Order: sequence, then C-alpha cells, then structure tokens
Amino acid sequence: MKTSFVSNLAMQNAMRLTIGRGQNEIQKLNTEIVTGRYADIGLALGAKASNSVTLNSDVSRLQAILDSNALVTQRLSASQSALDLMADAAQQMMGAFIAVSGSDDANRLLIAQRDVETALGEFTVAANTSSNGEYLFAGINTNTQPLQDFLTAGSPPKVAFDALFVSKFGFAQDDPLASTISVADMQDFLDNYLEPAFSGTDWNTNWSSASDTNISSRIKINEVVESSTNTNTAGMRNFAMAAVIGVELLNSPISAEVRASLNDSAIKYAGAAATGIDNERSMLGVSENRITKANTALESQLRIITLHLGDVEGVDAYEASTRMKSLLAQVETSYTLTARIQQMSLMNYL
Repeated sequence: MKTSFVSNLAMQNAMRLTIGRGQNEIQKLNTEIVTGRYADIGLALGAKASNSVTLNSDVSRLQAILDSNALVTQRLSASQSALDLMADAAQQMMGAFIAVSGSDDANRLLIAQRDVETALGEFTVAANTSSNGEYLFAGINTNTQPLQDFLTAGSPPKVAFDALFVSKFGFAQDDPLASTISVADMQDFLDNYLEPAFSGTDWNTNWSSASDTNISSRIKINEVVESSTNTNTAGMRNFAMAAVIGVELLNSPISAEVRASLNDSAIKYAGAAATGIDNERSMLGVSENRITKANTALESQLRIITLHLGDVEGVDAYEASTRMKSLLAQVETSYTLTARIQQMSLMNYL
C-alpha cells in the first residue's frame, strides 16, 4: 500500500477558501432578503435584465412626476392663499367706496382713504408672496419681485400718476384748483389718461415686473397645465386703478359732483378687480383638480409597474433565508475544522 503526503497548510487554505466563498454568498443573500430583489440583476436574469432596466426607468419617471406634482401643488396652494387675501382686500376696498357714496363728510372720506390704503398695502404684500424662493405672481420671472409698492414715497407708479395728473390739468391733485375740475374733465382723465396707464405698456414700466407667460408644469407624461398666474391680469390692474383713485383723488379738494362720479367709477373698478381675482382663483383651482386626478392615475400606474417589477426581479425571501442559515452553519463548521487543523503539529507527539 502506498501513502501520499498531505500538507495541513493545504487543508487550511482549502478551508479558508470555503469560508471566503460562504461569506460572500451570505452577504449576497442578506442583501436579497433585505431588498427583496436579486443582488446581481444581470447575473440572475441574463438577457431578461433589459426588462428590469425598462421597468425601473418607468418607475423613476413616474416617481419624478409625482414629486414634481407635490411641489406644484404646494405652489398652487400658496397662490390660492394669496389670492384669497387679494379678494378680501378687494371687498374691503369696495366697502370703503360704498360707505362714502354721496358723502362729502371730511372724516368719513379720510377713513375711507385710510381703508383703501390698507387694502392696497395688503394687496401688494400678497402679490409679492414667494414660496421656496420663487415669487408666485411673477409668471416665469420667478426671481423678480412682481409688483411695485405704490404707497412707498417716490415709487415709480406714484411718480407716474402725479405726472399724469399734472399733464392733464396743469396742477397737482391736492391743489385747491382741483375744485374747478368738471365731471366731464375728470371722466376724460379716467378714460383717456389713467385707464390706458393701467391697461397698456405703462403698467409694465411703472407697476409690474412680472411676465405675461405663466409657469407650465407637466403633471402626466402627456398632460401639461398652467400652474401660476401673474400681476398683469385684468383683475390686478383694476384693483390697482381703483385703489389709486381712492388714495389720490377721493379725498382731494374736488367738487361733490366730481367726487360722486369718481366714487362710482372706483366701485366699478373694484368690482371688476374682485371678479378678475376670483377668475384667477378658479383657473388655479382647475389646475389643482387636474393634478389630483393626474396623481391618482400615476399612482395606479406605479403600483402596476411595481408589481410587475417584483415578478421580474423579486426573490423568494423564505428560500433565501433558508439558504443563508445553511451557509452560516457550513461556515461555522469550517471555522471549527480550521481551528483544529491549525492545532495539528508533530510537536504534540514528540
């Protein structure tokens, strides 16, 4: 009988390799148990890995749109809150005008003027509202404050109005000569001087830095909505015009007839402002509703794709757990055998 030489070092190395392979396999199985999918998709699926790539791409795209919709919804909600404040300010201003209809009482006129100033201040603050560092009512010019504050001394709209009044009448609105203005002259000023300044390009020069183009947001793969409004809309222009009439002219030294005519015009512009602001609220409300429906559809698509993805790259967690327990037992046995082999030495027998 012939005997062969066997090195205990070779046996130790063989055990060490077995332990290393077992540890790698345990790590892979642990990843699969935790994630519920193959640790190496390409190795597990082979040619079918392209299905996994396509489905994961669809999931990422749908999730990105849902995340974007959340930001759009936040912007719309903040815009609606600001428009609510504007609508309240328009009602407050209209109430001030109605309260002094047919009145020439100095105290009542002064109170009405202060109420209109307050309403204009609230309107300006709301129009310059920002969310996440972007102005809500600036159209696509989101980094530019959209509306000038008329009540600030030396503001462009205040300077422009003063110049406009002087160009028409030859004196300032608080000059005693204002009492000589006739109803026809004041109506001519409103129709041919003041209104064009609010409906034409002067509005963008003196009042608004907003863009007429609103922000558009993709809420589904094939659907886009307008997700903002701007301070160039008719409602906001009418609000500013009514407010300027109330602040600058209602309590000026004009005749009772001219004041009554002015007050009627102010009420008309304030009513148009309230209607216009409500229209913007409705438009944004439609966008909010479309986003809600889009999110419902996207979430349904996402659930379906995720289920299909689970069928393609999902693992049997119970099977993986059983295999890992078996490998752990094998590794523990290898550790024990390796320790015993390391203790084998001729010195123990000499």
